[in-house]
Formats: sequence, structure tokens, C-alpha cells
Amino acid sequence: MDTKDLSKQILVNIGGSENVNNVTHCATRLRITVKDEAQINKDKIDGLDGTLGSVNSGGQFQIIIGQNVGRVYEAFSAELEGAGDKVEKEEVVEASSDKKKSVFSNILDTITGIFTPLLPAITAAAMIKTLLVLLDLFHLIDPTGGTYKVLTFAGDTAFYFMPVLVAFSASLKFKLNPYLGALMGLLLIHPSFVTLVADKNPINLFGFLPVTLANYSSTVIPIMLIIWIASYVDRYADKFCPEAVKFFIRPLVTFFVMIPLALVVIGPLGYLVGQGLESVIDTIQVHAIWVLPLIFGALSPIFIMTGMHYAITIPLVLQSISSNGFDMLGIGFLVANIAQGGAAFAVGRYAKATQVKSLAYSSGFTALLGITEPALYGVNLKYKKPFLAVMIAGGISGLLAGILSVKRMTFAPTGLTTLPIFIDPANPWNLVFAILASILSFILAFILTSAFIYKDNRLQKELGGE
Repeated sequence: MDTKDLSKQILVNIGGSENVNNVTHCATRLRITVKDEAQINKDKIDGLDGTLGSVNSGGQFQIIIGQNVGRVYEAFSAELEGAGDKVEKEEVVEASSDKKKSVFSNILDTITGIFTPLLPAITAAAMIKTLLVLLDLFHLIDPTGGTYKVLTFAGDTAFYFMPVLVAFSASLKFKLNPYLGALMGLLLIHPSFVTLVADKNPINLFGFLPVTLANYSSTVIPIMLIIWIASYVDRYADKFCPEAVKFFIRPLVTFFVMIPLALVVIGPLGYLVGQGLESVIDTIQVHAIWVLPLIFGALSPIFIMTGMHYAITIPLVLQSISSNGFDMLGIGFLVANIAQGGAAFAVGRYAKATQVKSLAYSSGFTALLGITEPALYGVNLKYKKPFLAVMIAGGISGLLAGILSVKRMTFAPTGLTTLPIFIDPANPWNLVFAILASILSFILAFILTSAFIYKDNRLQKELGGE
């Protein structure tokens, strides 16, 4: 089925364009927010040629497409064209439907919706930093030269200006003008404010409001809270400003009110929350460094299935990297991804049906590169036992990597092509241990899956055996 036909079928089976509030996508999933979930025909969508399954998570109906998701998104968006006159109505319905969701579901939906669009920018900057480390490691660049300096600040750009990126994305999520939101992000990292923070000279706003001198560069929690509150301030400003002067009075009121709120109340509160998360992570890494790689190595497939992997991990990872220069979650995701590939390859090895064998090998290869949904939904979860093998292999390998203190030095999706993100200039063994943990994870997943298949006659029949 081509992407146009697939998009039409998806649209029909989610209740038509009238049931769609908004749509976006990540690396492998079409993420649709609908008004009425009762209109979704999940079984029909899961059975379409071109989909690998679906999951309802965080208020989004997520359809797993695979690497073709970009084209499907474009075709799906084209199907929705002409529905622009429904935007105002949709916003009202969406706000109403959100009240029916649990608080936890809304939080997951919000965090995922904010950070998923940022992944290309974050990944691009992270890979520039990784490239620079490689060039320096092999003495292919002069550390005092102009190229080195340019690449250094280019790689730091997305992380330093993270409050601006998050502000823009969060504004879209909270229905605030994104440029007004970006202005609030810029407020937190304005050079004059950064200088005040560095000088540590206390100042008061309006003569009596103490401004907390916090370093907001690379932070995400403060600006998320600021934009959330700003969206309500902006709505009240819209409600009470006279129509004749609303165009310039509304943004003025919103920004002027948010300046003290951001610098005196909300920003410092968010900063403290971030510091608290950092303290928890640091405590775990000091007293039980193996815990996080073990948990995420074993449970990563479940996080992905529930759509929680972005919402849970990205804020934690960015906070850890900005504070410590590394994170311990990355190696857990790496070995889990490699385990998906190992299990899928084992299924391909023993499958007799040509279609199953082809899917297992192709999806196993993409899993090794860091895109696991095709292997997860198309192979391992479908046959159940390979899924169990993935969790066991990922957990054991994650435990070993944790004991060896394997660190991810910058943020990027984990797979064979991004192994350089584990290069630690201060510890050459870090990359070696990451590779060894990956090899162990692949071998364990392959052997365990093979053993499960060998002992399970029913599974052998499913794979096309005798």
C-alpha cells in the first residue's frame, strides 16, 4: 500500500478529519490527538499494510510506521488540508477532552509534545560535538584553530539556547504565540542577566522583588513552567484588552507580567526542581551507579510501547548532561536497542516463511542502528518469547555497563552509528566498554531467543517450521 492510500485508510479509521485535533510525528510514529477515542478502529489500523501496530499514550494515538513515517505524515497532512476553518472549534473541544484525561496522562502528553519536535536540533548539535571529539582524538584538527572554535560553539548552540527551543515548542503546545514564548526564553539567557549571575551581585526588581541569580542555560524545567503560566496570563490579557489596542497591548501585558513571575517566582522554582532531580540522579550514580543502566536496559521496550520513553528520559538526560557532562541512561537504551536486533536476527535465523525471515532481518538491522519499533512490534512482541529475551539481555548488559560506569557524553539516539557519543576523552575505556556491552547484549538476545524457539513447538510453527 502506498503512503497516500495508507494515509486515507488511517484517516477513515480514526473517525475522519472531524475527529483530528492535531498530528505530528517522531522518528517512527505518527502521533495523532483526537477528540473522541471511541471512534478509533484500532484493530483495523493495526492490520493495515504499512503499520506495525499502535498505542494510545499520553492522550495521543500513536501509530507505529517505521522509517517511512515522514512520508506518511506528509500524505496524512495533505488529507487534512481544507480543515483550517475548524481550528477554533477544535481548540475548544481539545481543551474539554483534556479534562477527561488523568493528570499523569496530560503531563506525559505535554512533555512528549514539547520535546519530540526538538530532537532533530538536539541530535544535530550533539553529533557536531561528537564529530569534534573524534577529530581531536585522531589529531585531525588543530585545537587552537578557527575551525575547532567554530565547531565548538556550533555544537554547544542547541544546549546553551535550550530555554529558547523549549519555549518555542512549549508555546505551540500551550497555544501561546511561539515568538512571544521564545522572547521569554531569551530573557533567561540574555547576556546582561548572565553577567549578573556570574558577578553574583544581588539585585531587586521594582526595588523590593529579589531576583534569583540562577544559570538557566541548558535548563528545560524553568521555561516549561514559565510558558505554561504565560499561556494563562495571555488568555486573560486577550479577554480584558480593548479590541482597538489589543494587537500591541496584549503581548505587552503578557510579557510585562511574566518578567517578575519568571525571574522572581517561576524560574527559581523550576530551577530548584531541576536541582532536585539532579541530586536524585547524582545520589543514584554515586551509591548505585548500576541501577539506571539496569532499569533502562531491561524496561526500555516497555517505555517505548507505552510511548513514555521521550517524556521520562529527555528531561532527565538533558539535566544530567548539562550538570555533569554525561548521563547513565544512554547505555541502557543502547544495549536495549542492540538486544532488539539480536532477538530479531535469531527469529530470522530460524524462520522458514520468507516474509517473516525478511522482516526479521531488515527490522533487526534497523534496531542495531537505533530504530527499534519495526523489530519490537513486527517481530519480537508479536512472537512474545523474543520480547522476553530482549528484556533479559538488556537488563544483564545494562547491569554490566553500569558496574563499568559507561557514560553517554552527549545526547543523541543510541545505536551503532552513534557509538562515538560514548567517547570520553578522559577515559578511553568508556567506548570500549560500551561496545563490549553491546556485543554481549546482541549475543545474549540471540542465544536466548534461539533457545526459546528450540523449546517451543508452537513458536516454531508460527515461524513456518514443521
